[in-house]
Amino acid sequence: MISVLIVNWNTRDFLRSCLESIHKFPPSQNYEVIVVDNASSDGSAAMVQSQFPDVKLIAHTANSGYAKGNNLAFEAASGDWLLTLNPDTEFVDDSLQKAVDILAAHPKIGCLGAKLTYPDGRTQSSVRGWPTASGIFGDASGLGSRFPASSLGSYRLPGFDYTKEQLAPQPMGTFLLFRRAALESIGDAKKPFDEDFPIFFNEVDLLYRLHKAGWDCLYSPQVRVVHHGGESTKQVRKSMIWESHRSLVRFLKKHYRTPLNTPGLALFAGLIYVAAFVRARGYDAGFSA
Repeated sequence: MISVLIVNWNTRDFLRSCLESIHKFPPSQNYEVIVVDNASSDGSAAMVQSQFPDVKLIAHTANSGYAKGNNLAFEAASGDWLLTLNPDTEFVDDSLQKAVDILAAHPKIGCLGAKLTYPDGRTQSSVRGWPTASGIFGDASGLGSRFPASSLGSYRLPGFDYTKEQLAPQPMGTFLLFRRAALESIGDAKKPFDEDFPIFFNEVDLLYRLHKAGWDCLYSPQVRVVHHGGESTKQVRKSMIWESHRSLVRFLKKHYRTPLNTPGLALFAGLIYVAAFVRARGYDAGFSA
């Protein structure tokens, strides 16, 4: 069984196209589609109810974030293969079944990422490395692009070959196919996301925990998905800039903090918040449920 899990917030028309593409290119094995609607005001939930009666709809009463929404979907899912899929995506071929076949053929791989393309066919840069001080500095300064093979390029991975199937630290959460057994090995497969990362870095945190437990992620260009890109978060851009920077700091503190590096990490966190202030052109409280 394949469980396709979609968290939606105010992207009704994109969600409709996404669900239509799943129906147009369904997998050959049994599957279910679960949509968690985070209290959209654009009629998304009503659209799903009326036009896609076979979809399991969880109409949440509040926008509690992406991590919580996904956990609600995982709790309702029964598949051995669990796909987190953004609503602003579309299938254009049999990539859903192909993804399951590829992951099934690699029993030691815990997760599969897809090749994401823009609607005009251009490839999106969708794979990053683990966030480190040198990689983040290289990204912010532009030096990572000039020295892609160095530690300065280790976060944005400007030299990543999107034509080659290979291990990938953290593909974007736009399309991530998980093996249930891998999730069960690190905790509760019905609640795999850390809700302290409500919008950003929740999939990075999950992939990092899988990686530390010996479950790596595979990127395959054979699996292709059209991604329109950030259709929910761009509606509240200033808040999301601050939320992304705060979540980066949370990730660094959760996974890298030691008694010896705490002062340096605090200084680095301060620089990240300064960057958020500059990018957002002011302060914002970020996401609140």
